[in-house]
Amino acid sequence: MYFLALATDYDGTLAHDGVVTPETRAALQRFKASGRHIIMVTGRQMPDLKAAFTDLSLFDVIVAENGALLYHPDTGAEHLLVPPPPAGLVARLKARGVTPMSVGRGIIATWEPHEGTVLSVIHELGLEMQIVFNKGAVMVLRPGTSKATGLATALGGLGISLKNTVGVGDAENDHSFLAVCGLSAAVANALPPLKESCDITLTGRNGAGVAELAERVMAEDDALAPPSRHGIMIGRDRDGTPRLLGPGDGQVLLVGPSGCGKSTLATALTEQMADQGLSFCVLDPEGDYVELQHAVCIGSAVAPPNVADAGRLERNMGVNLVINTQALTLAERRRVFARLLTDVTRLREETGRPHWLVLDEAHEIAPARCGGPSTALPSGAPNALFVTMYPEMLDVEILKSVRTVLAFGPSPAHFLAAFADITRTALPPALPVPAHGELLFWQPASGRPPTLVHPLPPRQHHRRHIGKYATGDVGPWHSFYFRGRDNCINRPARNLYDFIDISNDIDDATWLYHLRAGDYAAWFRHVIRDEELALEADSIAEDMELSARDSRRRVKRAIWQRYAAPCETVTRAAIV
Repeated sequence: MYFLALATDYDGTLAHDGVVTPETRAALQRFKASGRHIIMVTGRQMPDLKAAFTDLSLFDVIVAENGALLYHPDTGAEHLLVPPPPAGLVARLKARGVTPMSVGRGIIATWEPHEGTVLSVIHELGLEMQIVFNKGAVMVLRPGTSKATGLATALGGLGISLKNTVGVGDAENDHSFLAVCGLSAAVANALPPLKESCDITLTGRNGAGVAELAERVMAEDDALAPPSRHGIMIGRDRDGTPRLLGPGDGQVLLVGPSGCGKSTLATALTEQMADQGLSFCVLDPEGDYVELQHAVCIGSAVAPPNVADAGRLERNMGVNLVINTQALTLAERRRVFARLLTDVTRLREETGRPHWLVLDEAHEIAPARCGGPSTALPSGAPNALFVTMYPEMLDVEILKSVRTVLAFGPSPAHFLAAFADITRTALPPALPVPAHGELLFWQPASGRPPTLVHPLPPRQHHRRHIGKYATGDVGPWHSFYFRGRDNCINRPARNLYDFIDISNDIDDATWLYHLRAGDYAAWFRHVIRDEELALEADSIAEDMELSARDSRRRVKRAIWQRYAAPCETVTRAAIV
């Protein structure tokens, strides 16, 4: 299930003239039997509501007094969310003849045309209060109190995401809570301005409309999710059309050669998720995402992540997570992934969070297995973005679950041939070739041809491959070899920290030979793929007044500033 809760107004929505029909009650009972939750969000005070509707056990929680009070039908407990109305305000309104008037635990309620008097008295007393209207009713509340704030508190107690909640209402004071729900609906008798602001206008009036909505959610679920609230924008195609990832478009395969922009796009997509209020969890094997905004990072290059901590943060705080697995062996990373998958699937089914998983170097943690158990995502798991340059090495069941393919590079067929063969999907006869900075967007099951998309750039600087280039192994073919002018030494640096350590040992002549020849800049540019670092090395090499000692210090400082991972224990004294 994607939508886990239904939040409904009472008067004019669930009830007509204060009465809820048996047919509407039956629809709500079916909705609740499906494993979902129901929250009433009303301006009424609890004594009045209890007198009007006796079957409050249908609701998991009731947001009453326009967001000022929570009521729990299972225990009868009330939780006041704001201070009570000022006694002086109540007394002055009575003295000014405001009647009828009722005073709740957090609300003062009256009717038009008393709004002028109410506003005048608030001004006279120098109070900070707000007035909310609802079809002739005038409600006086503490500032910032609304159905939206009450609903957010109620859902927080249930552990359910607002994005996975459907809201339905009919009048002015429903705008606030409908705006924060993942899907908003107006019953047929709703005020025209509310209909215009909602995602769906129902054909049924009052409770019949609520019953209609409940049945549609059970039947259609995430197909109802509006792209404007749930879509993750990848970029725009050559016609300027936005291309989105919706809740029904995962799982997603992001492929391409090294250095093409896969991790940069993944960073931009997490920004889109955060903008939409969709939560995510990143499994980061190389330290690429340790400084990702809108996320909490656990683990570092030297400290393994605590998966139990990850679960507590996700469940209790609702935060976005980056799980840095640099300090783990490959076997340990796979075990972390298996446990994480179990935990987040259970959490997703209960709360709606996390909405997305981002799995970098996915072929390492979810590899194809010869006769071994599959690492396929279980039913109910979040949508996932599988980032890899080796799709043929991914678990077969994961490849079969892919509904959206994003491919970088000038030869997309090279990366997609194996995917098509394994999944028995026919590649389009002529795949369009992305230009520099473009990607191929393809949804095989849709029957639509692939399109070329210019992806959105991230707003934050992408800190790429800290682990791979700082402490990993680029391999013998891509290592930097300190040899000197006469090839009298042969010291390979397999990563940037090796480079720093060896540069401390070699003689000045060897250091300066490679520096002046542009060898350091070339390695930074073509292997590390860090143009800024390469330009810095070029600048240092061109300064002929720099000594070997000073040029070493400047090169090493530039590396440290760009590739020092949090909690890193490499000898910093040697670098500065």
